[in-house]
Amino acid sequence: MALKAGDKAPEVLGVNQDGKEIRLSDFAGKKLVLYFYPKDNTPGCTAQACSLRDGYDDLRKAGYEVLGVSADNASSHQKFIAKQNLPFQLIADTDTKLAEQFGTWGEKSMYGRKYMGMFRTTFIIDENGIIERVIDPKEVNTKAHADQIL
Repeated sequence: MALKAGDKAPEVLGVNQDGKEIRLSDFAGKKLVLYFYPKDNTPGCTAQACSLRDGYDDLRKAGYEVLGVSADNASSHQKFIAKQNLPFQLIADTDTKLAEQFGTWGEKSMYGRKYMGMFRTTFIIDENGIIERVIDPKEVNTKAHADQIL
């Protein structure tokens, strides 16, 4: 059952690139951009992360904090952050537990081959932990994602 606008986001979000547990309450009083993406260092995911990096100051001024999530491990996230100079944390959702809670993990298809993967989806969570808006995979503009949120 996927979470949707109006639902309360879960308290435990997962473990970041440094092995630190990240909780929703860490962002109390701020809006949270929680974005799920398929894979570190792929073209679309890099474009999306860089759009959020480039718009990070504007997002912060508007009261947002940014948190990315993929099924990549902490080591992969550390390399991605370093390579792209990302100013925000990434959650290593290696067991896809968070993605399953949010409904962003499921069957995908490429060139006729079916596989399980992450759907590129962004959740805007308000200061009280309530999901305010969902930008679904068909709507996400990877190259202008920060502008899309603002």
